[in-house]
This record gives sequence, C-alpha cells and structure tokens, in this order.
Amino acid sequence: MQATHGGAAPAGWGMAAQATLHCLTGCAIGEVLGMVIGTAAGLHNAATVVLSIALAFVFGYALTMRGVLRSGLPFRRALQVALAADTVSIAVMELVDNAVVVAVPGALEAGLTSALFWLSLAGSLVVAFVVTTPVNRWMIGRGKGHAVVHGMHS
Repeated sequence: MQATHGGAAPAGWGMAAQATLHCLTGCAIGEVLGMVIGTAAGLHNAATVVLSIALAFVFGYALTMRGVLRSGLPFRRALQVALAADTVSIAVMELVDNAVVVAVPGALEAGLTSALFWLSLAGSLVVAFVVTTPVNRWMIGRGKGHAVVHGMHS
C-alpha cells in the first residue's frame, strides 16, 4: 500500500486488478464483437479497429452503468459516473490492445477461422490488462477511476 494525497484511500494491486478486469470484460466484449463484425464484413483494417474501439467503449460504459443504476442513481448521473470511472482505463486498454493486434503481421487479415486472428486478439487483451492495471491503481489511489464507482456502493 502507498500513502495517498487528498484523503483518497490507498489503492492495492488487488483492487486495481479487479477494476481492470471489470473494464477488460466490457472492452473485450466490444473489441471481439467489433473485430468479428469488421472481419466478417470485409471492412478495411482501419474501419475494423474504429468499430472495435467504439463498441469497447459502449460495452465498457454499459457494464459500469448497470451496477451504478442498480444502486439507485438516475440514468444521466449513472452515465456521468461511468464516464468518470472508465474513460481513461478504456482508452489505455484500447490503445494497447489495438496496437498489439495491428502490430502482429497478418492478424487482421487472417480471418475468423484462423488461430492467428484469435491468438493475437487474446494476447492483445492480456497485454492491455498488464499495462492498464498500474494506471487503474494510480487513479484509484487518487480517488478517481473506479474509486468513483466504489463510492456509489458505499
């Protein structure tokens, strides 16, 4: 645990990993769906990446909003909480995982029946998790990111 500034709770690696895994779930749903749709539709690589990023944000925010709405917040406030909690985490995750997939030669062109496609996509999500977890730990330690969501459940 580390000392914090401004009274924010110390952020442990477990809490950061849990927040990242939550974020990764929504991102992965959108990412995989976007890659599958783009690849199956024969979209250009850039269009496929843009679609997967857009869907990752939609599903990432939706998963957070689901829990926050259950806590009784109105839709508009729940959306604000989801935006505050997840934007940086999703952005880092999407930057990393798409960079990995694009960097793997032939991954996007490989097609849905190719092990290269699926292994590069799975590997990119693992790398994104590893890179994003310290970002989430830093944010939670400052009362930002998923610390906002945890405040809703208190």
